[in-house]
Amino acid sequence: QVQLVESGGGLVQAGGSLRLSCVASGTIFIAKTMAWYRQAPGMKREFVAVISSGGSTNTADSVKGRFTISRDNAKNMVYLQMNSLKPEDTAVYYCTLTSGGSAYWGQGTQVTVSS
Repeated sequence: QVQLVESGGGLVQAGGSLRLSCVASGTIFIAKTMAWYRQAPGMKREFVAVISSGGSTNTADSVKGRFTISRDNAKNMVYLQMNSLKPEDTAVYYCTLTSGGSAYWGQGTQVTVSS
């Protein structure tokens, strides 16, 4: 059974930084593409960043240059380093992977950026 658990969210002032973590279990992590999404109140869930099994990355234009996705295959972890945070980055952040044709999501971690 695939499980994803996010951590690292919190309250931060604009311009600050946070590092989100996600640990995966129940799957061959090293072979999986991992991604971060976020969902603000009343908004659709949106893509933030993705990292392939080989380490290639891509980020949404809205966070490009501020957010960095990385992974540690030895620990089954994926990270999202968020710098220069803005109030519009406030959302619940989710990590996700696809395995066996199914998408799996963590429970999310709240990030709140105050102005």
